[in-house]
Amino acid sequence: MATVGHGARAPARWQPIACGLILLASCLLAASAGAFVSNLPPLFSPALTLDPAAKLPAPARYSFRSTHTTVMPGIEAPLRTRLETTVPAQLGDVVSFYRTELGKLGWREKSDGAVIAADHAQLTFASPLGPAALQLARKDGSTSIHIVQKNADAASRANIMPEPGKAMLVFSNISGTDATLTIDAKTVKRAAGTNAVSLDLAPGRYSYELRVPDRSATTKTLDIVAGDTWELTVGPDGDVWPPLQLY
Repeated sequence: MATVGHGARAPARWQPIACGLILLASCLLAASAGAFVSNLPPLFSPALTLDPAAKLPAPARYSFRSTHTTVMPGIEAPLRTRLETTVPAQLGDVVSFYRTELGKLGWREKSDGAVIAADHAQLTFASPLGPAALQLARKDGSTSIHIVQKNADAASRANIMPEPGKAMLVFSNISGTDATLTIDAKTVKRAAGTNAVSLDLAPGRYSYELRVPDRSATTKTLDIVAGDTWELTVGPDGDVWPPLQLY
């Protein structure tokens, strides 16, 4: 965790009547030195450096950080890793940091869809593991970072890799009763104890409804992007879990 030190400030008190020539000279010297120091550049403003302990590339200096991974039973590597952090740095400095450090790690920046503005930025990359995206936002004197990396090999081994230009939705029912999903004018029923089923969908916004006997229907909206895989799950007690992005 970063710590911020606060410099001490000692105000000078002028007492011309009590000052002799020698004291007056020393007072003038102190005032001159104070003026000189105040005009110095911020020598102690540390540069952004890479934190080797972070699961995804991130600056070592931060005020907040959290890491999330999505895993599948039987697959050791995460399908998707997301890191969110906030750093006390200018947005432009953070952009430069990531372009430099990600380049060293073999991440190739894509020009399509790149956005860099005064208060936000969005960049996409091809990383050694798979697609990756970086989003930055400037707020309250800090820059928030949202970086995601997908693992294409892990997704393929887990059979959740979407078709090119499509997205995938996985419907899972681990409750003790039947469950029904209605989405994109299709109705899919999964009996208790059956395996999950996957649907291929075009990118877009979808309203969906999940029904479990003796419970009110759950109706929500899901935005999906080409290349993403989401999971809708009915839990052991029949509760509908929030949508989970697997890949």
